[in-house]
Amino acid sequence: MMESLLVANRGEIARRIIRTAKALGIRTIAVYSQADAGLPFVKEADEAIAIGPAPARESYLSQTRILEAARKSGAAAIHPGYGFLSENADFAEAVEKAGIVWVGAPPAAIRAMGLKDAAKEWMQAAGVPVTPGYLGPDQSEERLAVEAGTIGYPVLIKAVAGGGGKGMRRVDRPQDFAELLASCRREAAAAFGDDRVLIERYIANPRHIEVQVFADKLGNCVHLFERDCSLQRRHQKVIEEAPAPGLEAATRAVICDAAVKAARAVNYVGAGTIEFIADASEGLREDRIWFMEMNTRLQVEHPVTEAITGEDLVLWQLKVAGGEPLPKMQDEIAMNGWAFEARLYAENPTAGYLPSTGRLEHLRLPDKIRVDSGVDQGDEITAFYDPMIAKIIAHGPNREAALSKLAAACAGIEVWPVRSNAGLLARIAVDPDFRAARIDTGFLDRHDDRLVATEPSDTAIDTAATALLKNTDSDPWTALTGFRIAGADDKRVRIRIGDHLHWGQSRLELEANTVTIGETTVLFDAGNAWPISLPVASEVEATQGAGDGAILSPMPGLVISVDVTEGDRVTKGDRLLTVEAMKMEHSLRAPFDGIVEKLQVSSGIRVSENQLVVNIVKEQD
Repeated sequence: MMESLLVANRGEIARRIIRTAKALGIRTIAVYSQADAGLPFVKEADEAIAIGPAPARESYLSQTRILEAARKSGAAAIHPGYGFLSENADFAEAVEKAGIVWVGAPPAAIRAMGLKDAAKEWMQAAGVPVTPGYLGPDQSEERLAVEAGTIGYPVLIKAVAGGGGKGMRRVDRPQDFAELLASCRREAAAAFGDDRVLIERYIANPRHIEVQVFADKLGNCVHLFERDCSLQRRHQKVIEEAPAPGLEAATRAVICDAAVKAARAVNYVGAGTIEFIADASEGLREDRIWFMEMNTRLQVEHPVTEAITGEDLVLWQLKVAGGEPLPKMQDEIAMNGWAFEARLYAENPTAGYLPSTGRLEHLRLPDKIRVDSGVDQGDEITAFYDPMIAKIIAHGPNREAALSKLAAACAGIEVWPVRSNAGLLARIAVDPDFRAARIDTGFLDRHDDRLVATEPSDTAIDTAATALLKNTDSDPWTALTGFRIAGADDKRVRIRIGDHLHWGQSRLELEANTVTIGETTVLFDAGNAWPISLPVASEVEATQGAGDGAILSPMPGLVISVDVTEGDRVTKGDRLLTVEAMKMEHSLRAPFDGIVEKLQVSSGIRVSENQLVVNIVKEQD
């Protein structure tokens, strides 16, 4: 076993590797960019070396700087994690040439499996079934179009050097082929410096199934069963599970044996993943599952395999890299229960999943199940790297039990002011179709509208109202809208959640999960985070009159005209503005005589349902 290990990566995978290395008594060395100087992995390593500015090309992708750090620290080995240089054959060779142990696949295997067309040729020669398609050297538009027609539409154009969902286009009609081919080539050239493509049959109901393989330097090769990674958004995995639901034992044996055969074909060493695409339109049948590609590194989703096998895959990597045999042979590896991994990202699902950056002023992650996180509360999410906050891993005796654990864990996540997809994950975990394993790679795209919470639930609104009234700083005389000297009180409360006003029913039996951060009170509900507050006094006073002066858009739409400005006097029935939705115009009018106190929108602005657009107060107020 090596005495020291440099981790050429960052975030959660760096922490993961450091944890196992320390348990083995190995001295750990972290490398970090300027943007990551304060992150946990830097503090947890025995030694940490700065390697450059924030951009990855000047730090984590700089082979020269990482090798300099290895020489400076006297590192005996380098573990690349995943991403960055983990599948760079030139870097692997440079490490070995420097006399340092490379904890990864052999450079020759990385090269053999690095290009999709060459990898498929290797697999065909080894007798591993591959997706029907064209892998030839003739890259002319004419030849590719002919091959696409022979395969039959729809087809998939894929960059030969692609990965991570880049350089991939679905083509449904022959007349669209040339345009999408050009688009695919441009993206491939920009991302990989290689615009060559291959053509594959497009699978209508695809399941993404991958097999974890492991090989040592002594010729031993085993599999550690499969994972299902079908739940994806834009070709990026969101939730993975093991084993694959609906995969019968006989079919499992066929694809796992094919994966081992694939690894042996390229004289593989270390941890690797053989990825298959399955046509699930008639169930998971062995004659409808094809090799797709190989990842010559540890996968992001390796914890689900660890959960069902009880094995530490990083420990296996370190032992194999040190020349030891595999810790277990095939007949010693058993599968136990079911596991899920959900990727918690700093992104805003309600804004097209745009990345969200900033300081994690409040962060609460599950504490009763495994969580692999790269950040702690107070750390910064920057725009330089992958926006992952953590991986949430749930294990149970069966799929239903593991999924229930995952649902509860995701529903309890709290992140603010950085936005996250925790609410989305929680909804997926309780979705009836997902629980019934009616899934394929298009699941999230088809069901996005029901999985993304754009408005708080009725219970959340009532909880917010209750929480605000319980706050000693709130004045119930202005918050409550129906106080009466005689008779029962109307405990409806006008509250602001984000930019929208809602009616909430104060119910003392509700327990609110709120946190005050600075001047903002945040309600956490099923993984979602909602900033809440009472309206300004003028808005409350308007609601206490004969009508409601807070004018809300009745539907999502486009503001096509605004007829008033702040300070204008209006008469009941006057048109204030017009919203266009579903090819119809809807005029919003003054509910009473008054003054336009606040105008929240302008012409050309898109509004959502119940968004506050204008506030009017009675003139005497």
